[in-house]
Amino acid sequence: MTVASVVREITIEASADDVWAVIGDFAEGPPRMAPDFVVKTELASADVRVVTFANGVVARERLISRDDEAHRIVWAVIGDTMCPAHDNASFQVLAEGEHRSRLVWIRDVLPDEIAQSFAATMDQGLLVIRETLTAT
Repeated sequence: MTVASVVREITIEASADDVWAVIGDFAEGPPRMAPDFVVKTELASADVRVVTFANGVVARERLISRDDEAHRIVWAVIGDTMCPAHDNASFQVLAEGEHRSRLVWIRDVLPDEIAQSFAATMDQGLLVIRETLTAT
């Protein structure tokens, strides 16, 4: 079995610091970045959150690392019936000028056969994130 890595990138018309302020917020970031995609998050402990999606799916996610300097956060889906054999992801926010940033989302999943369905969901989520975080 090989791990499939799904990599998606999107440009957001907002500064990297402004985007990171939401993306890097492990406790409350998901509904702030994608309000039509994520209904709520609740902290189960300091490093585990429960994320409820608009489609009714609930996921437990463990914070693996958060790097404010690199604007990078990594988490893993843990202990749920929806959880494949392996599922971890990262967001990284990169500056592209003063008022533009690039969001890179990488998701590693096992078995690799499920990668395409995850990729489609990520594509939808990124559209919502871009719309939400674009400076007005």
